[in-house]
Formats: sequence, C-alpha cells, structure tokens
Amino acid sequence: MKMNKIQNYVNGAWIAGDGEELMAENAITGEAFASLSSAGLDYESILNYGRNTGGPALRKLTFQERGRMLKALALFLIERKEKFYTLSAATGATRVDSWIDIEGGIGNLFAYASLRKQFPDLPYAFEGETVPLSKQGTFIGHHILVPKRGVAVHINAFNFPIWGMLEKIAVNLLAGVPAVVKPSEFTSYLTELMVKEIVDSKILPEGSLQLVTGLGRGIIDHVTNQDVITFTGSAATGRKLKSLPHIVENSVPFNLEADSLNASMLGEDAAPGSPEFDLFIKATRAEITVKAGQKCTAIRRIIVPEKYMEDVQIELGKQLAKTTIGDPSVEGVRMGSLASRIQVDRVRHNVELLMKEQDIVYGDMDNFEVVGADKNKGAFFSPILFRNDDPFHKTAVHEIEAFGPVSTLMPYKNMDEAIRIAEMGKGSLVTSIVTADDNAAKEFVLNTAHLHGRILVLNQRCAKESTGHGSPMPLLSHGGPGRAGGGEEMGGVRGVKHYMQRTAIQGHPETITRITEQFQVGADMPEANPHVFRQHFEELRVGDTVFTHKHTVTEADIVNFANVSGDNFYAHMDATSLEGTIFEQRVAHGYFLLSKAAGLFVDPKKGPVLLNYGVEQARFTKPVYFGTTVGVRFTVKEKIDQEKRSEDDIAKGIVKFLVDMYDDEGETVAITTILTMVKKIDQSS
Repeated sequence: MKMNKIQNYVNGAWIAGDGEELMAENAITGEAFASLSSAGLDYESILNYGRNTGGPALRKLTFQERGRMLKALALFLIERKEKFYTLSAATGATRVDSWIDIEGGIGNLFAYASLRKQFPDLPYAFEGETVPLSKQGTFIGHHILVPKRGVAVHINAFNFPIWGMLEKIAVNLLAGVPAVVKPSEFTSYLTELMVKEIVDSKILPEGSLQLVTGLGRGIIDHVTNQDVITFTGSAATGRKLKSLPHIVENSVPFNLEADSLNASMLGEDAAPGSPEFDLFIKATRAEITVKAGQKCTAIRRIIVPEKYMEDVQIELGKQLAKTTIGDPSVEGVRMGSLASRIQVDRVRHNVELLMKEQDIVYGDMDNFEVVGADKNKGAFFSPILFRNDDPFHKTAVHEIEAFGPVSTLMPYKNMDEAIRIAEMGKGSLVTSIVTADDNAAKEFVLNTAHLHGRILVLNQRCAKESTGHGSPMPLLSHGGPGRAGGGEEMGGVRGVKHYMQRTAIQGHPETITRITEQFQVGADMPEANPHVFRQHFEELRVGDTVFTHKHTVTEADIVNFANVSGDNFYAHMDATSLEGTIFEQRVAHGYFLLSKAAGLFVDPKKGPVLLNYGVEQARFTKPVYFGTTVGVRFTVKEKIDQEKRSEDDIAKGIVKFLVDMYDDEGETVAITTILTMVKKIDQSS
C-alpha cells in the first residue's frame, strides 16, 4: 500500500521533502498512516520568499485591514472545524483536548482581530505620548513602530499543532510580518490540514504563511536581524538554539517559551469540605488529565498545607480513579493517549528518575486499564501522583519534568514555606493559589510574581467564569522567567510590538503630524472651509481647524448648570468655603466648559456627522472664573476607516477631534478628544 506523504508549503507551492524523515502514527492505534520530510528544502529561498513576497503585501495593509483579514480567516476556519476535530483524534486527543487546540487557536485570531481597534488606520503605529523637546514648542519627539522587514520563524511543540501555530501567527500577521511555521514533526499532519484550508481560502496574501512539516534542519541558518524566532519546547533545546553564534552575532530576536515546573497552592483557609478545597481538587485533576498532562502550563507541583495532605491525597486519588483512559471515540472515555510512543518513553524515563526520591501514591505505569484500544500499540500512560514529604531536601521534583499526566504532592507549614517551594521551580509559566482569603492571595502573589509569568487566584466567587490554571489568554502575556525561558508571547498590544521596530523620531510638530497622521500640538492649523461638520470622511484633513466664536462665562452659567446637573460642589457654589483652596473665587464646572465647548464648535444642521460616541482624555487645566472669555480650537486629530457590516450599512469612518478651549490670555483651560462617526461620500463602497 502506498503511504500518504505530509507536504510542506513553501515558495508558494506544496512540495514533499526528500526521502522519509519520519512516519506519522495514530497515537491510539499505533498505525503508521503517512510519511513526512523536509529534507532538501532551500531555507534561504524560503525565508527570502517570505521577506520579498509576503512582507511587502502585509506592509501595504493598515492595522484595520490586517485585523479584518484575521477576522475573516477565523470565520472561515470555524466553519470547517469538524475537519480538524476528525484528524485531531489521531493525536490521542479527546473532544475537549481538541477543543482547546482547535477552537482555542481560532479564538486567538478573533482576539487579535478585535485588537485592531487599539491601533491607527495605518500600516505602522506609535507609542506613548509626544515629548516636548524645546521651550517654544517647535521641536518635539515621538516613537514610531514599523513592521520588521523579515519573517517570523515559529518552531512549535507537538502538544498543540493548531493552537501553537495560530496563537503566534495572529500576532505577527497583525504586526505586518510574514511567518514560516515549523510544527513538531510528530503532529504536523494536523497543522498541514489547517494550512491547506488557510491557503485555499486565499484570505492571506501569498508569502505571508509558509509551513515546514519535517525536522526542519537548517530552518534558522539564514536568519537576519530583521527576522524573529520563537521557540516552544524544552528549555535545553531552546537555550542551545538561542546561543548559536549567528543568532548572537546578528542580534536576532529569539523568544523562548520553555516547559516549566508549574505549581498550584491550596490556601490554609481552604479546609476539606470548603468550596475552595473542592475547586482545588477539580482543577488539579483537570490539569493532570486534560491533554493527558501534555500542556506546558500543566500543574507539576501541588503545594498543600501539611495538615491537609492526607485529605488531598485521598480525594485526588478518588477523582483520578474516575478517569477512564482509552480511545476518545468510545463513550465514557475522558483521557486519551500521549501524542506518540516516543513521548511514552520520555515520560517513563523521567518518572523513573523521580521515583528515586519520592513515592507513587496513585497510578501504575504498567498496570492500568484502557478502553477501546490496545495499550501496547497506542501511546497510553496512566496518571501518576507522587508524594514528596521533604521537598526542601528531595529536590528532583524541582528539576525534572515528566511531560505527561504526572504531578507531585508536597506539604508546607506556613506561607513562607509555600512561597519558597514555589520559587524552587526556578521560574514557571504559571502558578495558582486557591483561597478565599484575599490577604493570603495578596501575600502569595506579591512574593511569587517575580518568578512566574502568570498567577491565577481561584475561589468560589470567580470559579464559574474562570478560564482555569492551564489557559493562557490572547490579550495577556504568556511566558515566564528563568526555567520558563524568559520570553513572552501574545499579551495583546505588547505582543504585536515584538514584531515591530521602535524608533524615536524628532522634528517640528507639523512634520511629526504628517509622519504620524495624528495632529501634534504646535503643527499648522489651517482654518476649515467649510466647517468640519459639513465635510465627509474623505474630505477631512488632519490639522484642519474650526476657530469658534467666544463666550464670556457668567454667574448665571454656573447657577444654571448646577441646577441642571445637580452638581453643587462648594468650589462652584459657596464663595465662603474657598479659604485654603487653590481657587480665588467661585469656579466654573469643568463639565460646563466641555458642554459649552460643544455648543461653540457644533454645526447643528444635518450633515455627514452621524453621531458623537465618546470622549477621551478630558483635562481641566486652569480655573475659569466669572467674566473669563473662552473660545475653542476644534481640530481634526486622527481618522480611522471603518468597514461596512452589511450591504445596507452606511459607509463611514471614525474621526477624532481635538477640543482645545482657551481663555482671554490664549492659555488652555480644558482639553479633550471627541470621537465622531462621519459618513463617506461613496455610499456604495
């Protein structure tokens, strides 16, 4: 029988590598069903294809367009999810395991698609506030963020062949950087299936995603300082790659996310019978059995008050005994296999090392039941629970990770001991504490955060909506210090910046305005003609300004506003209470000034402006007393395009206006930004 061949997608084509580097095997049956290889691939040309074809195409798109691209891709893939579930079963995954990998991965695309709203409608971005660099305001500074002109090379682990790819490419694609993905060869057949769907969708520009399914030897030999490498896997392999001479010499960014000895602590208040005790048992069991313990975030060290050790051991053992192991397609099976027989050998080896210092209190590597499959052919492994009563001296548990359904119970006498045990892992991706005592949670978090990338505080109040110990979230940082590799992935905006170059820019405010396409104070302010509220989205130009009529603030204004608003704060209404304050006399309400500003800058007739839907960064910078005359400079600050949600939707964009209210002396007394929705000229676009 001719064996199927898993292919690589490189240089715009699907090709098979030379020979057979590996056979893909069904983790449940042990049956080989395909061969794969990346031998003979020209990695220099592959990287250049990404740089020269994918890169320019992505950099032409704005953040808004890239975000909409990710959303379209997510919708396309979610409609085809059952294809991925069917093949995912070959990795030994249950439906729940596959859900984490498949729909969790697609969820990352949705999350980063929504993140586009935090970026300008440009191919590049800016960071922080404008920095004044001169007395007269003619010289300022800012920071610009531009996409790197290389590729993101993602080297992923075997345990999440879909999530591992999508959680990374969502970030680099939003940044405008193409990717070359090298999943683990053991499960790359599932990654291949998804990439085939992505390529067939034609949603991504050609060259923005390439796939290497084999061993990938040589994939980082030709990287430059414009490329970015991310590695997920063992700390030893990651450090070896990160320290290669050409990586160091070329200062190639290298993000390392390594497997770590994550911990979970039961609070002293969480006595047996309490809701938190039950939550702890449930969460720990899940982290041992979900994905058969093959998660980089799985709980390896279970830190328990000394007085509750027996209770936790007994209850956790009972719950693990309820876990049926076998073929996930069989009704009632709750835990599948490891991803391959090779993983079984690796986990067994590390369990045997741990057995030299601690005792197994639940599980047997050789004697366990498997439903619907032959455990000698499939990659099955029993949950193993160790007990270590002396974690300060029997320390192998803090050094060795068995990357499967394996965890160790250990006691602590007080909070200081619990913190020390957590620290002995030398850095992890995640730790958790289950407690209803917020003071204990605070003490634990503040004293362990320096060594952990994420900390979950779990209790009855958040349990129903908690995503759990083992679930990194797209808009939060995923990574950790020390043993965990010292890297970061995802993390919302900060993750996108990993693929961009931050550069300080200096110049006149008008020059910086034209570069950033955001109005900078001190830039030219040509008078708008006609009024900005009479102009469509396309007609407005950043910097165009309406100089309003002026108004002299009276006591009647203050009294009337107090009556309407109900704001009778003493500084506005009681002149006898001003002694010892910064005010010389009764002062106008700040919100009256904003309201009056609107009355001055609004053109009331129906026009292209559809609505005002928000105010940002309002500041009241100088007291306004009776008799002060105020005016407004109303300036187009920034424009953001918006897609039509349907054929019937109005073609429109978002315009931010700077509202600068000034007094008789020309000094700003109130300043804010309003957000408006403005029609476009062409309603069919």
